[in-house]
Amino acid sequence: MQNTMANNMEWEDEALEGRSYRKVDLYESATTEKLADLYKSSITLMGEDVEREGLVKTPERVAKAMQFLTHGYQMDPDEILKSALFEEDHSEMVLVKDIELYSLCEHHMLPFFGRAHVAYIPKGKIVGLSKIPRVVDVFARRLQVQERLTCQIVEAIDRVLQPHGVAVVVEAQHLCMMMRGAQKQNSITTTSAFKGEFEKPATRNEFINLITANLMNR
Repeated sequence: MQNTMANNMEWEDEALEGRSYRKVDLYESATTEKLADLYKSSITLMGEDVEREGLVKTPERVAKAMQFLTHGYQMDPDEILKSALFEEDHSEMVLVKDIELYSLCEHHMLPFFGRAHVAYIPKGKIVGLSKIPRVVDVFARRLQVQERLTCQIVEAIDRVLQPHGVAVVVEAQHLCMMMRGAQKQNSITTTSAFKGEFEKPATRNEFINLITANLMNR
């Protein structure tokens, strides 16, 4: 994460005394205060009493939640990938599938959620496996459309690794289609993007077969 949020941070410590585990969240105080004021006004305009017990802390909670849900703006996908690049003479497909993702539709700011499947064919360099889901999160934790999210993941990996090819498939359900509008509860949206060797039918088919296979019998 970049240092843009390093100053004037508010530490929220949820540690329980005597426990070895401690959860710490960082929020920019001025941003939290401004957002909370806006949410307080919005709740009032909806006809609610923002001073009643159940809502007194809601504007601040939502302000913090929105900062968490959009923290991808503060992260650099290129630096994440560069932090774990290794020279390796491996030229077969590397696939990380079933990466859960959560994002916000930029049209209604309602969640969409699902899975991403990401593969690349190395050309002299591999990347630490955990960096691939982290890059997915960088782009998912923003106001998004699924089509752009899919392409941004491909472009970042292609730009930094310069592999023989990159492939991404995203499957997601959109609450803006489920709880409003069309109200279709069982619809799933699938998007894909391919570069390099994955534009060839044989390589693409291998990728599709792998992401649909249940190799671990889960």
